[in-house]
Amino acid sequence: MFYRCVMEAFAAAKRQFRLHLRPDEVLAEGRWATQQPRIEEVQAALTQLTEWGNLESQPDTARVASLNDFYRARFLYRLSQGGEAVETALVAFARTLKRRAELQTVALEDITAQLQTLQALADETMPDAAKVHATLRDLVRVFEGLADNAQAFMAGIGRSIEVQQAQADAVLAYKRRIIDYLERFIGDLVSRSGGITQRIESLSPRIDPLLWQTAQREARDSAPGDEAEQVDANARGWQVWRERWIGLRRWFVVHAHEPPQAELLRSKARAAIPQLLAAIAALNERRSGRSDRSADFRTLADWFAACTSDDEAHRLARAAFALNPARHFSLNPALQDGTQELPASTPWAEAPPLRIHPRLREYGEAAPRGAMPRVQARDEERRLLAAQLREEHAQIEAARQRLATGQPARLSELGSLDGHAFALFLSLLGEALTAQSSPDEAVELQSGDGLLRIRLQPLDAGSRAKITTPAGTFAGRDHRITITRLDE
Repeated sequence: MFYRCVMEAFAAAKRQFRLHLRPDEVLAEGRWATQQPRIEEVQAALTQLTEWGNLESQPDTARVASLNDFYRARFLYRLSQGGEAVETALVAFARTLKRRAELQTVALEDITAQLQTLQALADETMPDAAKVHATLRDLVRVFEGLADNAQAFMAGIGRSIEVQQAQADAVLAYKRRIIDYLERFIGDLVSRSGGITQRIESLSPRIDPLLWQTAQREARDSAPGDEAEQVDANARGWQVWRERWIGLRRWFVVHAHEPPQAELLRSKARAAIPQLLAAIAALNERRSGRSDRSADFRTLADWFAACTSDDEAHRLARAAFALNPARHFSLNPALQDGTQELPASTPWAEAPPLRIHPRLREYGEAAPRGAMPRVQARDEERRLLAAQLREEHAQIEAARQRLATGQPARLSELGSLDGHAFALFLSLLGEALTAQSSPDEAVELQSGDGLLRIRLQPLDAGSRAKITTPAGTFAGRDHRITITRLDE
């Protein structure tokens, strides 16, 4: 800890652009954990760090006032190259440990703004190289931050340590915060991804000249050399910017039938909500499942003491310790023909013995006789399953097309709904009614999957609406409902 305080003093001096430190300056500027050390201890630590290679020293002749001072050992100390690398690594390590995974809705807004600026520059006949370079640099910086935080979120969302170790009140508060946070990010991601994708698609045919212009501007700062090296520097810079643009494009645009990274992030964020609820349910189960085994046995002893006869005690013992015959075990060869099937009331002592193979005792399974069964081809089953999935998807999409028109409509005007459309309607109506604080309040919210926006406005209390479905007639107070798709 003492050596860390010394090295932190040199790291602070490095940030302040100071070249050297003397032992008395280290003593005065160090942030010591306990009491301030003596100058001799600081001098010994500096000498040791110099031997280890963390510091470099050189004679200090600026304060020499006499010949004795000249021959006295006085040194100036600075960070060595290895020591500076170690300090940089420790700072990055501490920052990574302290960083909390976050989903940045502001980054999505910044990416949209930078793409809009880049699109305006691409429309110009002679775009300014400095503006193009600054826009691309800011776009890459914001996107790298979004990608790093999203990666940390996707890697750590399954860990529920904070939830599982908290108290009940803290758990509920954390649950509300994280669910609201995820719903807000999912909604923003859905609403902005479409615009970002459109801008990227419109920029893709015209992005190469801008990337080449940026690479040429960066190559001006490279070390001077011959013409071939300059051309190679331009080509390398252009390739680097091309890779960055491809990475940004694959985050929002489908590539080779692979879903974009933004879609995977949205799926992970949506899956985080049931994971959080499952962790809370496990916590509640552990809290409610605590029992005192000794108290259970004392209660059971009282029940045995209250029995008036041995028959009652035997019935209680069978019920308490599950002393019932297991006639479902079907590996007894003597009972395969069904002629010697025994009733469940047969005592164990009177039942025929059951011989169990040693392999079953050791491995929990009996080796089947004969050759191994052949591997069955499941191509037909897979085809039927894929067809069923396509049919279900088509039915769900048809239900959305039927309801999500984006235009307000009264429930009494919906008329007849098929089974899939009615199931979707009930789900959306349930979410909207749950958000109401009173029956006369108008609500507007997003659906749980983030794909639809629902606005529900109650009409007069005496109004009635009827919807005909294959399962019957759905009736209730009339409302004006507006369902809008967010993915278009």
